[in-house]
Amino acid sequence: MINTLLVGLGGAIGAMARYGIALLPLKEPYAFPLKTFIVNIIGCFAIGCIVALSIRTQNLSPRAILFLKTGICGGFTTYSTFALETTNLLKTDNYGIAIAYVVLSLVIGIGAIYFSQWTINKF
Repeated sequence: MINTLLVGLGGAIGAMARYGIALLPLKEPYAFPLKTFIVNIIGCFAIGCIVALSIRTQNLSPRAILFLKTGICGGFTTYSTFALETTNLLKTDNYGIAIAYVVLSLVIGIGAIYFSQWTINKF
């Protein structure tokens, strides 16, 4: 139960941070989703630091890692987890699986959005 609360608290913090970035008065040039891009890159950097520090120092408790990685980073952006999983596949020489994961995630994810919008608009 404590782990669930830690993830929930971290997720709330991450979601509020993401919302804070959405409020930044940045002009997004040429319809490029700059704020989302910033969130995804910050999330990737953060999850990379958390994993590297947990391996290097081994001073982070499993609950702290859960709070930071699954909670805060997960609430901030799931793209960071996607990038971490892809990186882990590449590091373990699972290139085919990594490529399939990236391509399928993008194609099916975008397709699911189109299909859901089409379905709702159709009926």
